[in-house]
Amino acid sequence: MNPNEGTALSAPGAKSIAVPWANIGWILGLLVLAYLPILSRMANQWSNDDDMSHGFFVPAVAAYIAWSRKDELLATEVKPSYWGLALLLWSIVQMTLGILGAELFLQRSAFVGSVWGAVLFLGGWPFIRALALPLLMLPLMVPIPAVIYNQITFPLQLFASSVAEHALSLLGIPVLRDGNVLELANQKLSVVEACSGIRSLMSLTFLSLFYGYLSERRLWVRWSIFLASIPIAVAANAFRVSATGVLSEYNPDLAQGFFHTLEGGVSFAFAFGLMILFHVIVKKLFPLKEPNPIAVQA
Repeated sequence: MNPNEGTALSAPGAKSIAVPWANIGWILGLLVLAYLPILSRMANQWSNDDDMSHGFFVPAVAAYIAWSRKDELLATEVKPSYWGLALLLWSIVQMTLGILGAELFLQRSAFVGSVWGAVLFLGGWPFIRALALPLLMLPLMVPIPAVIYNQITFPLQLFASSVAEHALSLLGIPVLRDGNVLELANQKLSVVEACSGIRSLMSLTFLSLFYGYLSERRLWVRWSIFLASIPIAVAANAFRVSATGVLSEYNPDLAQGFFHTLEGGVSFAFAFGLMILFHVIVKKLFPLKEPNPIAVQA
């Protein structure tokens, strides 16, 4: 079957192009069928792992962005690339190895590679460029391997506990830090994995991509917002741990249960606000230059 075969469609003001709807349909159908057990188990982890609760939104937001660019896609010439077929075949091999070795990350990331390969095979490099943002979002729905997860969370725990130690000392609250454990006068606070900030870090970086797409046209500013979201999320979590230590000195109940969860929500809202503030500052420093209107003589 020729990847160029399809129905001719056109966007307003654009030339007609052939959209290979038949090929798109059966390739997507085969992908869903082949990866259905893997996708269902990954969705189950999204439901039970708070660090990956944003996973449900990643494919939905990626699909929304792709749909919002439909006019541009319809105006893009279809140039199928057999490099996409090679990527599809490699992803199948990777999925098989992941199943044989019981390695979940290999299985799940193979699905992302298959989607990339399908787009490249059916539409070519022009479609890859047009769909770059939603395609780059897809890896964010794949849970991080445990070996990498542990390498990220432990330094974050140490950083948050260190910042909290200095903040409490500045406020005159006696504190002794032992690794990720804070010894206060009346209690002991442990900065565990759930308090490392990895949850807000992953959620805020994903949200920064979507926010940048909706609110900014300049590519370099979008990337600036994304990169800025990383230290902002880390700093906001350190602030959260410090605030928890201060509040727990007045009432230990404020460091657990509902109040602890509420502090997490407030911290994330604070981080999101800082990200927006960063964007506002960038726009003030580097205002968008509108093209000068061309004078028309009567």
